[in-house]
Amino acid sequence: MTLNELDTYAPVVAMLVLTVFAVIAAVWLGRYIAADRTMRASIRQAVRVRWSWKRLAQMAGLSVTDKMPTPLAAFTSDGDKPPKPRVLTPSLKVKPDRFGIVARANCLPKVSLEQFQKAAPFLADAWRCTRVSVLPDGPGQVVIRGVRTDPLITLTEHAPTGEVPEDLVIWHLGVYEYAQPVTVALSNVPGVTVAGLPGYGKTSLINRFICDCAPAPEIQFAVADGKVSAAYEGDYADLMGRLFAFVGDDLKKANELFKRLVKLRRGRSASIKDVLGVKNLWQVGPSENWPLTVLIIDEAHTFFRDYKGSDPETKKLAALAAENARLVEDLVKKGRSVGMLVILATQKSTGDAIPTFIRDVCPVGLSFAQKTAEASVAALGDDIRNWPDANPVNLQDPAYVGVASMALQGRPGFTRLRTPYVNDAHTSEISSATAHLTYDPQTLLDYYTDHCPATLIDLDKGNDSKVA
Repeated sequence: MTLNELDTYAPVVAMLVLTVFAVIAAVWLGRYIAADRTMRASIRQAVRVRWSWKRLAQMAGLSVTDKMPTPLAAFTSDGDKPPKPRVLTPSLKVKPDRFGIVARANCLPKVSLEQFQKAAPFLADAWRCTRVSVLPDGPGQVVIRGVRTDPLITLTEHAPTGEVPEDLVIWHLGVYEYAQPVTVALSNVPGVTVAGLPGYGKTSLINRFICDCAPAPEIQFAVADGKVSAAYEGDYADLMGRLFAFVGDDLKKANELFKRLVKLRRGRSASIKDVLGVKNLWQVGPSENWPLTVLIIDEAHTFFRDYKGSDPETKKLAALAAENARLVEDLVKKGRSVGMLVILATQKSTGDAIPTFIRDVCPVGLSFAQKTAEASVAALGDDIRNWPDANPVNLQDPAYVGVASMALQGRPGFTRLRTPYVNDAHTSEISSATAHLTYDPQTLLDYYTDHCPATLIDLDKGNDSKVA
């Protein structure tokens, strides 16, 4: 190409390059203007992190010196002077979000996951973050999460979409202290325990679960609420349309409900092979014909209390409570493979509130604020003593209403998480819109097994209508 040709094309190339940069700048500026105040702060933070990274990485010990010259450096260097060694720093890609930034970096020789984790406190100070975490992100990669505002004390509200969840058996709990989503897989899980002081978020957590799953006919719900005598008095009043059964604090009616569900469990166990062709529901997953049946027992201690006394009424209550425990034990220990899940909520999940033969076989447990270390251990196990920062006794401040501690699946130790509040108006709207999807699983089983005798085990002479 001649000089004249270069002079001809150079302005065109320069104009194209400037146009590309102008478009990129316009898009970036448009996103910045459209963002709210919190998001703008995160965008500015992300820019600072990118610009200062190479210098900060060297200061924080996240660099390595390469003394081997590149072929080009060796070819162009002065023969009397060896090429200068290169200082290599990990490449960094940064994205902002409402709580701070998420950065992904590659590892280098002698700069691996361990070095990034050791440097996390320095990065937090330099990036003006409340805390920074570093986790593996595949071979030779790490993800660095920096939160500028503490997600645990940031109140959040959840608005159900009214759409069928992508995964029917994933329970979305909220976000943990690094503002990343926390989920629990409920497949092959027989029971969940939820503990915590009154008013700290137990029922709101369960309400969200019902609202998110309500559009799916593959899940059906029953509730035993020990806080109230009638549905209209309690937290589940707005959800009645989506419950195939509800009882209050009446031990006899609760007993009838538990018997109904044990009858369902036995019928399913007897017929699952013939109906589904498998011995374990989770090989094929829940369906509208064979829904995951969720029993929620709120204020569980009401139904299992150890009554003391010799008068006839007390003896009667004691017998009902003992039988309730036996029936729920049956559901928890034998219902997993046939698609039955029990969620037990109580203030203090000690053995007198939830019998240990039930509590200790529930693989998922979380706890909101607790008054005593004994209550924390009962809810989360003895290992919580080794994780004092996550102990629920530290969550009694009003700022931590809605914050719980739990052992996350696949992660060591315990983690604190923020659960969102669900407005009663959303709850009522979702319940009304999905009420037509509510069916009694026993009726479904009887229909699809053509009234197979195995499903009609006579545990109780009560009918199958909704318990009121």
